[in-house]
Amino acid sequence: MAKTDNEVPLVLVPLAQGCEELEAVTITDLLTRAGFKVVTAGLDNQPVKASRGMVLVPEKTMADVMSTSFDLIVLPGGLPGADHLRENQNVQTKLKQMAEQDKYTAAICAAPMALATAGLLENKNATSYPGSMDNYPVAGMNYSDDSVVVDGKVITSRGPGTAMDFALTLIELLAGKQKRDEVEAALMRPA
Repeated sequence: MAKTDNEVPLVLVPLAQGCEELEAVTITDLLTRAGFKVVTAGLDNQPVKASRGMVLVPEKTMADVMSTSFDLIVLPGGLPGADHLRENQNVQTKLKQMAEQDKYTAAICAAPMALATAGLLENKNATSYPGSMDNYPVAGMNYSDDSVVVDGKVITSRGPGTAMDFALTLIELLAGKQKRDEVEAALMRPA
């Protein structure tokens, strides 16, 4: 359900050491271009060294945002970042809270394993970076090779190359096709 013009979607992007920077930056950038309020949160109060060496500085920590009500939580992938998201109690608690409140949860690349750990992929259609879910079997999950998979309020995607399509899909889900088209047109993507 798209929000009205005066209701800006509030989005949480947890950033873990070793996350995939292309995904983290693309998600944060495109959702911000759509007019969303994006909050980046580290697992602790340290700058995050991403998987290719870029240093990201989260605005807050996960502990700071546990009582905040978000419309969407988006997990960037990358290794070992996705492992840290899967193992972090605050991230797992927040994912479960979001699902209980019928809010959107999304993950790309290896990060769907954090959704699996939270129990959010059972009986869902989902995708991930090839092989990243092999050690995390999920009851009733239908694995897809599609670039982006939407199943209810759970959205998953494949990897760095699908990050733009993933973020644009999130924009469309929260703000409608017109907003997605507006953001995408400004990106000058080939037709």
